[in-house]
Amino acid sequence: MNHEDTKDAKEENKKDSILSPESWPFDLELLPVPAYMVGGAVRDALLLRRREYLDLDFVVPIGAVETASTIAYHYKAGFVVLDPQRKIARVVFKNATADFAEQEGDSLETDLHRRDFTVNAIAYNPRTGEFIDPLQGTSDLQQGIIRMVSSANLEDDPLRLLRAYRQAGQLGFVIEEETRSTISQLAPLLAQIAAERVRVELGYLLSSPQGTPWLNAAWSDGILRSVLHDDVTAANLALVAEIDRTSAILAQTWPQLGVELSSAVPGLAADSKRTWIAIAKLASLLIPETWLSGIDELKVSLNYTRADIRVENCSVEDFLKEMKYSVPEIRAVTAILKFLPQLRKTSMSVREQYFMFREVGVVFPALVLVAVAAGTKVDGIATLCDRYLTPSDQVAHPTPLVNGKDLMEALNIPSSPQIGQLLTAIQLARIEGRISTAAEALDFAKYSQ
Repeated sequence: MNHEDTKDAKEENKKDSILSPESWPFDLELLPVPAYMVGGAVRDALLLRRREYLDLDFVVPIGAVETASTIAYHYKAGFVVLDPQRKIARVVFKNATADFAEQEGDSLETDLHRRDFTVNAIAYNPRTGEFIDPLQGTSDLQQGIIRMVSSANLEDDPLRLLRAYRQAGQLGFVIEEETRSTISQLAPLLAQIAAERVRVELGYLLSSPQGTPWLNAAWSDGILRSVLHDDVTAANLALVAEIDRTSAILAQTWPQLGVELSSAVPGLAADSKRTWIAIAKLASLLIPETWLSGIDELKVSLNYTRADIRVENCSVEDFLKEMKYSVPEIRAVTAILKFLPQLRKTSMSVREQYFMFREVGVVFPALVLVAVAAGTKVDGIATLCDRYLTPSDQVAHPTPLVNGKDLMEALNIPSSPQIGQLLTAIQLARIEGRISTAAEALDFAKYSQ
């Protein structure tokens, strides 16, 4: 590559950098003077980490909310005031968000000294290309260290305690020894944090294999116990780690199952990256320890309800609601816990399979993942997996021979719960090989009234 090519490549990389105003969704001229980019965007740019979705943070001496409002109006973008007291506002673009905050204290350096970790306390002036790094965060970036700015800053926002483990996992860093010791001492303060904020950080740790070791570290340091109470044990953490290994095995055995496990859970926000693997890990954290004794034998009766599965003094369902999980996530986790013992049986009748598939639906891959991770043999669930992956299979994906209207007309009966009961009986007769046509289904219904 000649000199001109090298120069062009550097210019192209500069344009692609999140630090370059050319990559932003708004014009630099709309920013007041001075204005500084701060936080994760600067950190990731220095680490050469690229982002598909831009998440920009700016600090300005005064007029942060007014600046954000002006930019939002100019581009017809979304606008919300995040914190009226601290004067923080957000502009939401199609593929980016930009947060604007007023400088804390009488200088930029004072503001940077109030941040969580040194690697997040680096500012960048987009007009001059200057980095402002009073806490040597760049040095910690080079060494791969998460180091607190001060213990007081962690106390000011205890969510930062959990965030240290999340960022260590995301960046492949280690937490500096004194910082980790301080975090452990401050762990009880997490009880003050809103459940939904805790859930977001926990979600990051559950979303990738890189988060699993730090999930263990958070538990060892007392952080996870402050979030999920004392019901989470070493056995739960071992099962979470096994989920990562098992997902690879299932993907190799059934590639389509692997694709579904890595896909986003339907029904969540468009920008959510919660996968079925993450849901399986969440369920694994909440499985009662007695179920995991010996991890190859779940000691539990098959006759229980969701309310019987408990985290400390409340049901798992209530606990997940308290943590502000979405309805699809709550349904998924409770379905996994409800049917996990059933998958442990040496055999399931066709009827049992039908009712399980009817209730579990798209949660099935996550259920299988937890079951195999907990000791169920792959061969033991091969039939169920094959059924699930065969769209024409009438046990896993029933297609009715007749509908409710057909029954009402043929039997001259009104709409009632009886219709649903008859449709279920017809489908059971079909999968058991007793009927196969619509005419046979109607005859069967007549004799079943």
